[in-house]
Amino acid sequence: MKFVFASYVITKEFDDPERWLKRISLYAGIQSALSVGNEVISIEQINYEGSCFKYGVHYQFLRLSAFERLVPLKLHRYILSHKPDVIVIQGLHFPLQVIQLGLLNRKKVKIIAQHHAERPFIGIKKYSQRLADYFVDAYLFASKPMGMDWISKGNLSSLKKIHEVMEVSTHFHPINKKTAKLKTGVSGDPVFLWVGRLNENKDPLNVVKAFLRFAAVSPEAHLYMIYQTEELLSEIKQLLNASAHGTQIILVGKILHNELLYWFNSADFLLSGSHYEGSGTAICEAMACGCVPIVTDIDSFRMITDNGRCGLLYEVANENALLNVLVQTQASNIEEKQKNCLSYFKSNLSFEAIASRIQEIATGL
Repeated sequence: MKFVFASYVITKEFDDPERWLKRISLYAGIQSALSVGNEVISIEQINYEGSCFKYGVHYQFLRLSAFERLVPLKLHRYILSHKPDVIVIQGLHFPLQVIQLGLLNRKKVKIIAQHHAERPFIGIKKYSQRLADYFVDAYLFASKPMGMDWISKGNLSSLKKIHEVMEVSTHFHPINKKTAKLKTGVSGDPVFLWVGRLNENKDPLNVVKAFLRFAAVSPEAHLYMIYQTEELLSEIKQLLNASAHGTQIILVGKILHNELLYWFNSADFLLSGSHYEGSGTAICEAMACGCVPIVTDIDSFRMITDNGRCGLLYEVANENALLNVLVQTQASNIEEKQKNCLSYFKSNLSFEAIASRIQEIATGL
């Protein structure tokens, strides 16, 4: 089969194809795995025009004007000129563009749209998504209940179109724990890790409050926090300074992404407090290394953890619920959970598993 991937988003700050492909590696790996037995073309929009062949995928770079992105006739003709069997559109927030593609799609090439954490439109804009739905044959959501939410709100029409497919994956893998700890310098028994922004959606305050209470009964436990933004950092520091157990939480700050391999392999558990996520990149990366997720009981995290079989789930924003789960880790069989993580990652969250699922869906259309 021939697949063409495309997006209506332009990222002007990138003008180097190699840098861009490195930036999107969590997505590009899926396309590369799909290229085994298929022809895959990916149309990218950065501040560059040209083409390259990388890891089995033909990358085509287009530079379109603002008007050409709003009325993407040039892009659509370019997509259809490749005579694909399947078109995969990234994102669900471009219904007007999808309608234009559908009207131009005289040969009825199958169209798949992939969800990337977007929320359903409300008001009159909702009906543009409902109209675009007429031209879309399948939707890929990290969790099927997330797609069902779009149907219940009236933005999409049919549950039959909703397919559960993880959004991204990772090249991370298990390495020797002692080697990893020499690199990171972490200590503690057990070692907990936080990776994410310090914003209200990620809810680090609830995590810190619960962990400080847990630290009182587990004096060897340490939590290391890696973060890219600092919205709630001052509040976190106040909590640590006011607690007798504040030294058991270490604020690491920013690190390079590739160094996370060593951190995930140093830690026993990954903590998350998210209220909403389209998928869960950090959790996927952690599980690829055998790091057990302790995460909120939301749709995407239920899918990623196989309904908690590969980790522990707790109610969103519930400090007591998180504390109870943290206490449970003292009696948990960590090795069994780690094995579950690695097995489930390989069969459901790896590049190869995701590509196989997309192939299966496309073949069935």
